[in-house]
Amino acid sequence: MNQRESELRDEISRLKKQKNALIMAHYYQRDEIQEIADFIGDSLALAQQAAKTDADIIVMCGVHFMGETAKILCPDKKVLVPDLKAGCSLADSCDPHEFADFVKDHPGYTVISYVNTSAAVKAHTDIVVTSGNARKIVDSLPADEKIIFGPDRNLGGYINAVTGRRMLLWNGACHVHDRFSIEKIEEMKRQHPGAKILVHPECRRPLQLIADKVGSTAALLDYARHDDAKEYIVVTESGILFEMRRKCPDKTFLAAPADDAECQCNNCEYMKLNTLEKVAAALRNEQPEITVDPEIAVKAIKPIKRMLELSK
Repeated sequence: MNQRESELRDEISRLKKQKNALIMAHYYQRDEIQEIADFIGDSLALAQQAAKTDADIIVMCGVHFMGETAKILCPDKKVLVPDLKAGCSLADSCDPHEFADFVKDHPGYTVISYVNTSAAVKAHTDIVVTSGNARKIVDSLPADEKIIFGPDRNLGGYINAVTGRRMLLWNGACHVHDRFSIEKIEEMKRQHPGAKILVHPECRRPLQLIADKVGSTAALLDYARHDDAKEYIVVTESGILFEMRRKCPDKTFLAAPADDAECQCNNCEYMKLNTLEKVAAALRNEQPEITVDPEIAVKAIKPIKRMLELSK
């Protein structure tokens, strides 16, 4: 740790206490941000934690939709995202106006939206889900229920496969998870025959089929903690490797290769926009602040709360 990083950590610690702030970080954040966070988790855990915190300020070290979800759940709290440019390719693949028209074109359908969506899309939704609870929530609905699932076609296809449903899928995807190469991962498996393959359900179906475990970031972490293998090929954003290595120091975690020959692993450039400098600046200035249109928030909170109730 260099002197500047040490100074930033001290400033962040001081400002946290002074302003009764909570720093929350997604598993895909930079290592140094996960190190200073008060709470680390996947999208579901972050939403659950935001709903119950007594902090006055939430610093959401993640992407924009995560800040929106926290603000919707905590309208009386100040929610900061260190860099407002930290967006999400998956959320961007679902335009709220186009999604609203799609829903109108299919009357009688229950609308399930992945949490990786804007507040405006959630406002057209009946139930929000995460990769960690999507199967449980879909299974809780009647077998003959007509369902629209958006925006991730890969996660939706996985849920269809494991539940036997025929949900109508929006054609969206995460640019990180959608670009993993099955050929390169199979080659890595040949080089590490004892390694188990851990795959996020936002990946394409062929990758899901070769996985030893398909699951959310939290589920993959839990699997590695309780499994007896010593080596794993991790097919999701490489930020999760920090927590995997911290929780399982006696095991080896290999970042799955990307299609791009120049890239050794898959990083989400949006997640990595947040830095210690920006976290400190956010606390210092109490900016940039997440705001959600009150009319949209009133509609969007209903499917989010339903998700939290069904996840208990």
